[in-house]
Amino acid sequence: MRPEIMDDSNKPILQPVIELMDDISDRDLEDLCIAVDEAVLDGNGFGWLKPPERSKQKSFWRGVVTMPMRELYCARFEGRIVGSAQLIKPFANNEAGAHIANISTFFIAPYARGHGLAIGMLEVLVQSARKQGFKALEVDVRETQKAAISLIENSGFVRWGVKKKYAWNGERFVSGFYYTKDLEEVVKL
Repeated sequence: MRPEIMDDSNKPILQPVIELMDDISDRDLEDLCIAVDEAVLDGNGFGWLKPPERSKQKSFWRGVVTMPMRELYCARFEGRIVGSAQLIKPFANNEAGAHIANISTFFIAPYARGHGLAIGMLEVLVQSARKQGFKALEVDVRETQKAAISLIENSGFVRWGVKKKYAWNGERFVSGFYYTKDLEEVVKL
């Protein structure tokens, strides 16, 4: 369901929204693939150096929504999906790390940036992880993604490590930064 607000001219104004995707329609899937293509071309392809074939992308995203240990959140702007992020929960056999969730495939397409969608998406992920009882939330990002680094650091994530040769960007190796956020509530006396 897309929220709509009517203005004086009776034209629908589609508000930006972050939503959990339990299923994904063909139209939403196409929008997501277009957003991925643009993000990859902009250097934010969460592993891809060039936009993958559409059939591979569609298979990837359809697989994501079927995996019980993954929650796919999508950002909508003007009614269309323009970005995503996944909250990845640990497998049941990972008792020692059962308290940690991870963020993956976090991006907003270049044409939809500057509207608060990234910060909104990050907050939704933090709240979902907290509500599910996770004690920490982790994310990693390439050193070249300055806006993402700023967002993550300004949202209370702490850098705990740097990995050299984290990723190949097509021309050179780049380092990766690893972040964690403590989700436990601090009780003030």
